[in-house]
Amino acid sequence: MILTSTDSVEGRKITAYLGIVAGEAVMGTNIFRDFFAGITDILGGRSGGYEKELRKAKALALESLVDEAKQLGADAVVGLDLDYQQIGGTDRQMLLVAASGTAVKLG
Repeated sequence: MILTSTDSVEGRKITAYLGIVAGEAVMGTNIFRDFFAGITDILGGRSGGYEKELRKAKALALESLVDEAKQLGADAVVGLDLDYQQIGGTDRQMLLVAASGTAVKLG
């Protein structure tokens, strides 16, 4: 499955637009990761725990999007957009990654 944020696939012709597809992943964070992220925020640097969870959530969201596109018989998803959000309050937070795009058939 070809995934691209552009509106076309170079060298290929879009023969049919099959519809909008989407995939989401919501990942919970835990108290230890939050604690160490707080320390990183104070001292500076990167938060490896959160970065790992974001990568995992992105992969799951894209996997879900691809599954939906395959069900439509798509060869590609164009106009791919990834959105990242933090859900929750100060005591409990979750990470949301949403992927969306247009499923297409290629000639």
